[in-house]
Parts: sequence; structure tokens; C-alpha cells
Amino acid sequence: MLVARDLVKDFLTPRGALQILKGISLDLSLGDALSIMGPSGGGKSTLLFLLGALDTPTSGSVELEGQKPFELSEKELAKFRNAKVGFVFQDHCLLPQCSVLENVLAPTLVARPGDYRPRAEKLLDQVGLGERTTHRPAELSGGEKQRVAIARALICEPRLLLCDEPTGNLDAENAEAVASLLMDLEQREKRILIAVTHSPELANRFPNRMELKSGKLESRL
Repeated sequence: MLVARDLVKDFLTPRGALQILKGISLDLSLGDALSIMGPSGGGKSTLLFLLGALDTPTSGSVELEGQKPFELSEKELAKFRNAKVGFVFQDHCLLPQCSVLENVLAPTLVARPGDYRPRAEKLLDQVGLGERTTHRPAELSGGEKQRVAIARALICEPRLLLCDEPTGNLDAENAEAVASLLMDLEQREKRILIAVTHSPELANRFPNRMELKSGKLESRL
């Protein structure tokens, strides 16, 4: 279960503190899928980074499966993110010098010991790239790169998958394919899925929908 309580995030400016998030609370369980919409600069990515422990809140708490990441040491926090959280960004952030398979396996270099190659190959099959394992990112389309990024995010079997504008750089056809893939994988491998997006088409695919307005989360029908 993911529990966030009263998350506040301030940024310092020459004119003083600017409050981006104003006391956000969430409760999500395995199998829940939530989309969050909102204006540019409204704090969607900031919220995602707090939930995934990539950034720290000004105040408030986050707990995932009984662990409170902001109370961990730096080393323990890195292990927590690697084992429990998967990230998919708008820019796929693939390593250009590595093959598709190597990119998917990259997070396992610092994960618990084990043979991750069979899972990586299975994930690439599931995202439709089983025949492209030796290709480099430069040989892939934008949609294919994003599918590799999704497989990479899932390689360590995280409980929480966070997607920051996962279709933002894609054309309509590829955006629809990636949206369908995310929902299909969510059905196959139950986890907590949260996506922030400007796209109503993507947001409406999710059973739970919210909007971030003026630093607060509101339910969206």
C-alpha cells in the first residue's frame, strides 16, 4: 500500500517561498491505477518525484509497504527506489551505447543478485520488442523507445510504477499504443500505477482520475 500524508513542497525564490503542493494525501493499494492531470508548472512532476522518493517534501510523509523512504539513509534510500519503484519519464532516457536488452537490464546492476535476463526477455516480448533485443536506441522509433523504458521500469518487479507524461513526446498512434500497453501490463502484473499527464485520452483510460489544481488534488469524473 502507498500512503501519502499532508505532502507540502515549497521552492525558494527571490521573493520568498513558493508553495507548489499544499497538503496532498493519497491512499492506494496494489492493483490501483491513478491518472493525474493539471496545468503545466502546477506540480504534477513534483508530486510524482515525492511519491517515488526522488525528492523530499518540505513537510509530510510517504510510506510504501510499511517503509518510510524519507527516514532511510542515502544508501538504504537508493536500494528502496531500485527495488520498489519504477519510473517512466517523458524522455525515455535510454543509454545510446547499450542494446535494448542491456538498457532493460541496467537497473539490475545495483539490484539484489539474480538472473534477470529471462524476465527482461519476457518483458520485451510483452511490449512487442522480443525481436529487437540487440538493437540500439537510435534504431528504434519514439514509441519503441518508450516501450523499452517501460520494460526497464518493470525489470525489478517494483510495487509502484510512476509515469511522468509517458505519451508526451509521441504521435497519436504511438501514444495510443503506449497507453494500451500500460493498462495491459497493469492487468497482468498487479502493482500501484500512477501517471501524470496532459492527455485526456491517456487519463481517461485509468479507473481512478484526479486533477491537481492550485496545489491540491481533486477527484475528476
